Amino acid sequence: MAGRTPETRRERRSLPDLIDWAENLPEALTSANWPTPTSMRAMRVEEFLEDGKFVVRAELPGMDPERDINVEVDNGMLVIHSERREEKHERGHSEFRYGTFTRRLALPEGADESKVSARYTDGILEVTVPVSEKRAEARAVPVQRTG
Repeated sequence: MAGRTPETRRERRSLPDLIDWAENLPEALTSANWPTPTSMRAMRVEEFLEDGKFVVRAELPGMDPERDINVEVDNGMLVIHSERREEKHERGHSEFRYGTFTRRLALPEGADESKVSARYTDGILEVTVPVSEKRAEARAVPVQRTG
């Protein structure tokens, strides 16, 4: 190991954060939701369509769903908001992430915003939104001459 400087504790702890951020970068750049690097680390999500439902699952371990998690639907967007409060200890070390984290996800066309449901089990928040298969058929719109 000649020529290599010893890593500090802080450098070793931040390396997984950098790897995590880099792995999610291509998806973030092509996503309409544009999560920030901080939100990607703090709240990982998966979304899929299954049996006429749009399903979003978010990793939120150690949260109290009644106190720490808020789910809203606003104008075609699903908003998941969580807050982890830091517990103060006289001594020790923590690598937990504390703070407020928000993810906004565009709902698919046909989503029924009035029937959104959410449940929290074993650190996973699952939000389900029914989606109508019916789409309005394309139709010609006549153009009127004026003036």
